[in-house]
Amino acid sequence: MPAKYHIHMRRVPPRFTPLAKSTVMDWGEGCLRCARCVKEDCPVDAYRKRGFDRQQLVDTIDQVCRDCYRCVQGCPRGLVFKAMNPQYRQMGDDYWTPEIIAVTWSQAETGKIPVSGAGYGGPFSGEGFDSCWTDMSEIVRPTRDGIHGREYISTSIDLGRKPMFLAFNEQQEMLITPPRLLEIPLPVVLAEPSRSADPARLRQIMVAAAQNLGTLALLHRKDIGADLAPAASRLVPILSAREPLKQDAPLLSQVPAVEIPDHPGVMAQMEAIKKRFPQLLVWIRVPADGQAAARVAALAAAGAEVLHLAGSDKARGLKDAGTAHLKDLVRGCHLKLVEDRLRDAVTLLVSGGIALAEHVAKVIIAGADGVMADLSLLLALECRLCPECPGGADKKNQQPCPIDLGSLSVPRGAQRMVNLLGAWNNQLLEVLGAMGMREVRRLRGEVGRAMFKEDLDREIFAPLFARPEGETRRVGE
Repeated sequence: MPAKYHIHMRRVPPRFTPLAKSTVMDWGEGCLRCARCVKEDCPVDAYRKRGFDRQQLVDTIDQVCRDCYRCVQGCPRGLVFKAMNPQYRQMGDDYWTPEIIAVTWSQAETGKIPVSGAGYGGPFSGEGFDSCWTDMSEIVRPTRDGIHGREYISTSIDLGRKPMFLAFNEQQEMLITPPRLLEIPLPVVLAEPSRSADPARLRQIMVAAAQNLGTLALLHRKDIGADLAPAASRLVPILSAREPLKQDAPLLSQVPAVEIPDHPGVMAQMEAIKKRFPQLLVWIRVPADGQAAARVAALAAAGAEVLHLAGSDKARGLKDAGTAHLKDLVRGCHLKLVEDRLRDAVTLLVSGGIALAEHVAKVIIAGADGVMADLSLLLALECRLCPECPGGADKKNQQPCPIDLGSLSVPRGAQRMVNLLGAWNNQLLEVLGAMGMREVRRLRGEVGRAMFKEDLDREIFAPLFARPEGETRRVGE
């Protein structure tokens, strides 16, 4: 049995005061000057520890307060109350919500799985990933010492093409040479986010984190300079369509794989790369549009090794599939490969809107082998996803980056990324353990271990509540 994969996490305090969801409003006017003020009875001593962050202009009590509401309920004049923090609500957008940002900050700081003791008061279904529920039936009979004890659960995945069959001669010698496979211990590849105020520093941090985690970092070839060259064994350069190979010879002889975008001559480009660099795995990036399933199947039939299905930053499709959710597009590609008897031949990686640990498991259940983390890595560095990001498309009237990414040291930033993915990995282990699975490879396409609200509505509830043709609804129904 291989050595158990372990991610070394340690707490990395934030450089800036995180924005809290709510803020304490404390009015002094009308105070009765009670002999024992409710503020003195705070269980976490928040009022004594409070301060004021002059750089961010925020009251630090919001980070100390644990929302027990003891002071709010105890003040006889009602001078203490909690209110929503307007700065918190302005973070992110409709997909990368303030809640996702805050959870990512917490995991990047501590490496721990976020737990809420206050209960969940929201809906139990929604759109996208929230319409997929995982089956935790095995959690009723946990093992003797748990998933972090002697029980071994593998999160490793293989990258590369696998032969559909094996052939032997009369001497039982194999007649074919199996293609090269690359194993990574975590089903997550680090990919550069679509925006950043300091891309050069972000790439350095990403590569350091990839080395620590034992996974890969996907970067554009033109951005891989001398500072990143020592980590070539963890880099996957992105080449442009029909890019000349002579410029990349020193780099391509050291990296384990390259990625090229899909185009009409992509297989010829792949063959040219493989001819000159036989050791390289070639990934093909396929846009998650309406033709993705057919294109993925065609490339797999033509001999593709690793296919990268790329969606939008908000877990949606591209172009004519802009309204489709990423998980549905992944299911379509997976089922098409199964139909064509090609699923086990290729590796399918998926990117776009992977924001939480649960998204990793759900995308794999939908049919992916692994995922790519991108914007989540930026959030791990305390990013707020400002609409006027200095690294965004609009370069006019932009404000300086509030987190000053350039001043963040590479070891500190890399450790926060490691903490985030360590928390994701632990949550994935919890899911696999609760499902009774011992390796993440078995989770791929295992829809029997999940329920999809769309399927339930169509197959169960729609026929159940359907009315016979011509039947009218009675008043009061």
